[in-house]
Amino acid sequence: MYNDHFGLTQKPFNLSPDPSFLYFTKGHRLALTMLEYGIQNESGFTLISGDVGCGKTTLIRYLLNNLDKHYIVGLVSNTHESFGDLIDLVLLSFDLDYKNKSNIEKYHTFEAFLLEQYSRGKNTILIVDEAQNLSPKMLEELRVISNINSEKDHIFQIILCGQPEIRETLKLPELKQFAQRISSDFHLQPLNLEQLSEYIKYRLKTAGAKRMLFTEKAIRMIFNFSKGVPRVANTFCDLSLIYAFADGLEIVDWKTVMAVAIDKKNSGAIGIL
Repeated sequence: MYNDHFGLTQKPFNLSPDPSFLYFTKGHRLALTMLEYGIQNESGFTLISGDVGCGKTTLIRYLLNNLDKHYIVGLVSNTHESFGDLIDLVLLSFDLDYKNKSNIEKYHTFEAFLLEQYSRGKNTILIVDEAQNLSPKMLEELRVISNINSEKDHIFQIILCGQPEIRETLKLPELKQFAQRISSDFHLQPLNLEQLSEYIKYRLKTAGAKRMLFTEKAIRMIFNFSKGVPRVANTFCDLSLIYAFADGLEIVDWKTVMAVAIDKKNSGAIGIL
């Protein structure tokens, strides 16, 4: 809607994860380093956590886009127990048949798949997104599945990605063995004001902007309203550009951001204010 008006080639503040727009703060670089370290060192479990909207999924997608063909990757994103047994979700993530099989047969199916990939010189990675929804029972199942790895050869690695609640779950006494197997982990924090300012500038530049479209005071207000959470900041930035476009403005000032905030508050929008 507003791309031509502001000289943009694409929308800069989409809510959906887009690795091409990933801005690397120090925290995101460290998180990526921990992910890469876990993979290169064949760690059994790697854990990346962070609050909603802090960029976990975008970071994972960036990692996937940059893995070489040496790795086979499966992704489990629906982690609630209502979606079925964990072993079913794992097999489904690798397009393996799980129907009409006992749990033992499913386990052997997955083991045979891993060994076949290993014989071809490939390692297998399972990424479990929204890991905070995993129950202690499901986490224990995941630990049992990981036992396919031998002491000598680690042919299967697991990356857990979720909100901070996953860390609380892992503190439970019955998950002590599981927690001990996490050899690489990092927690992503919201952005500070300086980081958010650079984040906004980076996304605008990536989208083709030739000039800064937000005043410093507008950015400070977006930081205050979003508390540094990138996804919420994206919402404010996108709506502010729409409002500025509708008013024929060439730049987003604090008044435009305030108008967005007031309208969102009056409309009772959840997750914005």
